[in-house]
Amino acid sequence: MSDYPMKRVAAVTLGCKLNYAETSSILESLCSQGWKQSSIEEGAELIIIHTCAVTAQAEKKCRQKIRGIIRNNPDSRIAVIGCYAQLNPDALSAIKGIDAILGSKEKFAIKWYDDIMADAVSLPLVKVSQHGLKDAVYPGYSSTSVEGHDRTRAFLKIQDGCDYGCSYCTIPLIRGCSRSLPPEEIVARAMILASSGYREIVLTGVNIGDYLENGVGLPELLRRLEKVPFSRIRISSIEPDVVDSEFIELVANSKTIVPHLHIPLQSGSDRILKAMRRRYDTALYRERIREVAAHISDCSIGADVMVGFPGESEDDFLQICRFIEELPLAYLHVFSCSIRPGTALARQTASRELIAVAPAEIARRSRVLNDLGRRKEAAFKERYIGTTCMVLFEACRQEINGIPQSCGYSRNYLRVLVDRAGRGEEYSLCGRELPVLIQRLDEDLNLQGRLLS
Repeated sequence: MSDYPMKRVAAVTLGCKLNYAETSSILESLCSQGWKQSSIEEGAELIIIHTCAVTAQAEKKCRQKIRGIIRNNPDSRIAVIGCYAQLNPDALSAIKGIDAILGSKEKFAIKWYDDIMADAVSLPLVKVSQHGLKDAVYPGYSSTSVEGHDRTRAFLKIQDGCDYGCSYCTIPLIRGCSRSLPPEEIVARAMILASSGYREIVLTGVNIGDYLENGVGLPELLRRLEKVPFSRIRISSIEPDVVDSEFIELVANSKTIVPHLHIPLQSGSDRILKAMRRRYDTALYRERIREVAAHISDCSIGADVMVGFPGESEDDFLQICRFIEELPLAYLHVFSCSIRPGTALARQTASRELIAVAPAEIARRSRVLNDLGRRKEAAFKERYIGTTCMVLFEACRQEINGIPQSCGYSRNYLRVLVDRAGRGEEYSLCGRELPVLIQRLDEDLNLQGRLLS
């Protein structure tokens, strides 16, 4: 227990699901040491900002968010943690008003948050080291202690770091090599999450297909997690080279693992995939995606696609478009290539071994692929009009044309909205899994439906 009066802590998380899982576990550790979780709006003596550095644009958004929070909360101490803090603490040190900068390892040490509040250290405190990024792996999981917390979907970290060595990726510099949490620890935490009321668990990590600890790989871990009383187990993202027949059969036959896989593509040009140092070619990717679609009923398959990798020609881009057209994908995440410091790609472009694509051309190609992704998404979702889906509703309320709506997700991650008109102010569907008749697809590609019970 801290030796000063109870302090309130609020957190803002930017970036991936892994960051969200880690933020929650940090807050839970603070609360166990006498802190009280709050929100920025309610007021907090300490505000933690968990940052992302996957692209230059992500860093820019972090800086904007940090400055806005400092400006609007002059009496709060500000701790900036995570990926941006690890990658470029000097850039953050230039922002006036930050009280602590904690790297990928240091952000888990509750001591530093206590010390900056107790004035036990000189401010700003900067603690960023590479030590611990090769061996230590820290937990990350959704909260079980905060009252009123939405208990529909929980995040659970199983792995950190990556050994794949893609030429453009800065994550190994930030999070270190691939390492996994013990399976017994993961299952025990999953049991806690289930017993606290969560209905769905989302497994997160940098490269979860690379999970291996004490002789237990991802398939065996999934089999153990199937025994935990969740309605749904969801896999956040998995690399195509590990989506093998054993994995596909496991998901296809599971009553708990949902038919939703996000399988990064990055490029549909073999020349560019080789330059990226990806561990597959288009033939392997096509084979795995088609096998997933053939064996996992109703599987929603999503893919990341990078636009404007240095050296990407118009012919490469047309190959990407044609390749995606032929795949049974449900949606795309399109993003522009960002040349990150310290990567092989940064060295190749600095030496002009590879030439950057013009920004205007990147923007054009992004628009083309986003349009293609929207058509793919609409086509996939239209298949469900007139069918009945089991929808797990979340604490999400909005209005369309003045009519209150509740939203939730099907097992294969289709976002579904239903009217709440006439059900009373206190009526809530949150946390309930109910059948919905899908009636139409709206302009925002949300499925609209009617509750059947």
